Order: sequence, then C-alpha cells, then structure tokens
Amino acid sequence: MGTPRESVWGVRGATPLGKTMTRIATRLVLLMAIVATISCDRITKHVASNTLAGASSRSFLADTIRFEYAENTGAFLNFGADWPRWMRTSVFGVGNALLLCTLVTTAICLRWRKPALLGVSLFAAGGTSNLLDRILYGNVIDFVNVGIGPLRTGIFNVADMAIMFGAVIVLWAGYQGDSEIERD
Repeated sequence: MGTPRESVWGVRGATPLGKTMTRIATRLVLLMAIVATISCDRITKHVASNTLAGASSRSFLADTIRFEYAENTGAFLNFGADWPRWMRTSVFGVGNALLLCTLVTTAICLRWRKPALLGVSLFAAGGTSNLLDRILYGNVIDFVNVGIGPLRTGIFNVADMAIMFGAVIVLWAGYQGDSEIERD
C-alpha cells in the first residue's frame, strides 16, 4: 500500500499546506452534506404538514410512490408507538442522542476514511433532524411510501433516506477498506 502518507493522502510527499487544504475541503464538504440534509428534511416535512395533513394520499407513477401524512410517535415502522411517553423519550430521545454522539466520536477518533465520514455525516444529519422533531413535537412527520401493488415500504421521510444511505456508505467503505487490506 505504500507509506502511511500515501495511504492517507494518496500523494507521495504531500506538503503540509496541501494536507491542510485537503482537511479544510473535507470538512466543508461534510458540513455542506449535513446542512443540506437537515435543511431538505425540515423543508419537506413543513411542506408535507401544510399540504398533506388531513388530506387523502396522493399517488404517482401508477401508485409506485404515495405521499401521505403520518405522525410517527415510535421508531422505524412505528415500533414503540404504544410505549409510555417517558419510555419513548428515554429510548428514542436520549438513546438516539447518545448513539449519534458515540458514532460521530468513534468516526473522528478512529480517523475513518472520507467515504465513511460522509456516510456518518448523512446518518448523523438524518438522525439529528428526526431527534429534533421528537424533542419539539413528540413525533416524527413521515410522508413517503414506495411500492408495487401490495408490496410496499413503511411511510418514511428524507431524514430516514439519509440514515439508510449513510449506513450503506459506511458499510461499503468498510468493505472497501477490508478489500484493500486483503490485497496487501
């Protein structure tokens, strides 16, 4: 794989200024991904609550995509919605916050590669946006349902898509890292 400098920066003999610029650029891209994810989620939830709440579902592409308003007090597929409020707050509020902090701290301390950092950023942004909903409103607004015929997903939102996409990127980056180690 080469020298440590080559494996981290991909360039032999990178200058300190080049390293600093790369770090700044990486941080800016990650910050932009976080801000864009949270902003897109907040805006789409606002639009959904103004246009879909109290209305019948809207169907597109031969009912492949449905937009319908749902307030989810539970987690994925409404898991835990029937729990007492204190338990939902503990598990989905405090637990979620601790999980996100632990994930971000681990990624930073272990110096995960850039693709994995992007995945963690998307995951954390989606989780943070949903956590903000739980703190402010006691539920999460979901509004998208995808499927063909009777085979359909649960109702989800942009933050959920970011969480899933981020998790896939982290898994892919981990697999790529394992592949590189095996080739050496």
